[in-house]
Amino acid sequence: MKKLVIAYSGGLDTSYCAMSLSKAGYDVHAVSVNTGGFTPSEIKTIENNAYKMGVTTYKNIDAVTTFYQKVVKYLIFGNVLKNNTYPLSVSAERIIQAIEIINYAKSIGANYIAHGSTGAGNDQVRFDMIFQTIAPEIEIITPIRDQQLSRQEEIAYLKQNGIDLSWEKAKYSINKGLWGTSVGGAETLTSEQSLPENAYPSQVEKTEPEQVTLTFEKGELKAINGYKYNSVTAIETLNELASKFGIGRDIHVGDTIVGIKGRVGFEAAAALIIIKAHHLLEKHTLTKWQLQHKEYLSSFYGMHLHEGQYLDPVMRDMEAFLESSQAQVSGEVFVTLKPYHFQLDGITSKHDLMNAKFGSYGEMNKGWTADEAKGFIKILGNQNKIYQQVNA
Repeated sequence: MKKLVIAYSGGLDTSYCAMSLSKAGYDVHAVSVNTGGFTPSEIKTIENNAYKMGVTTYKNIDAVTTFYQKVVKYLIFGNVLKNNTYPLSVSAERIIQAIEIINYAKSIGANYIAHGSTGAGNDQVRFDMIFQTIAPEIEIITPIRDQQLSRQEEIAYLKQNGIDLSWEKAKYSINKGLWGTSVGGAETLTSEQSLPENAYPSQVEKTEPEQVTLTFEKGELKAINGYKYNSVTAIETLNELASKFGIGRDIHVGDTIVGIKGRVGFEAAAALIIIKAHHLLEKHTLTKWQLQHKEYLSSFYGMHLHEGQYLDPVMRDMEAFLESSQAQVSGEVFVTLKPYHFQLDGITSKHDLMNAKFGSYGEMNKGWTADEAKGFIKILGNQNKIYQQVNA
């Protein structure tokens, strides 16, 4: 038989792919990758359904820590928000999922690999590029994209083969992971409407302001309110705290890889708080030029990641720069949580460059004299003065 690995989510598209490929004579091995958001009961349900589709084996790969170490850590170091809005919650996950799946396919000697992407989205690009780069010898099969199937056709096929599960499309599509939850619905298919309150998975449970202290060590969140955690648990803990305030909701509008505009809602309480708190700490501990060069490199890093270019060596180069920049980014950031928003109160750090012994901005100079200040300003203005006089 022809050994095939399928990226299996348990949804309608991947279920159709698993069954149709099994019927076509492939030895189908289903794999799903947990990058945060799966509960043990959900994993068991996905496994049970996979076997109903005729797969030979099912495997769930726990890649939450890998996702943090390989991707999320650098999104924090870079304060990455696509279009100044979106923390790349889902697009970042897809990269790690694709790598884990293709590596598994190689490990079991598969000749084929399949995914359920359509021909109109970003995921087809991310999956195909990762698969082709790591294992060009493995053939990629995409039934939904190739056959341009409707949901009704897929459901009818599964029913004909004895699968009568509930495939009713939920009003809102929810994709939950470590770095945030995407929310899609009818409102996000057009430009004028916002998502209603009940579309978001977390509802407001707290209304009184609450301050939390976030402790960073070399750019990584390591403690909340004095309690130490590993970085993954710290993100999960902060998300649990902040989501009760309805924090982290927004709608992202961006350019897809295939050239059309896309709109999606998201809820990413921990991601937004961590990025903004981390950025504040950086503004106190990094030099002017570190901050300037980090800004554009981080933007490139986020864009390349979103576009599926994770395996290009330039990404390792940028990661090296981002990691190096975090050497002094340690300290505490004080954040106040409020309904639907948060407030950055301030920081403490032994690396704080806002050190009063050199002077207080707008108040008093201690590291230079008045005459030195006048001379500095005179020389600083030379270029402008020369240009204006020459071209008067």
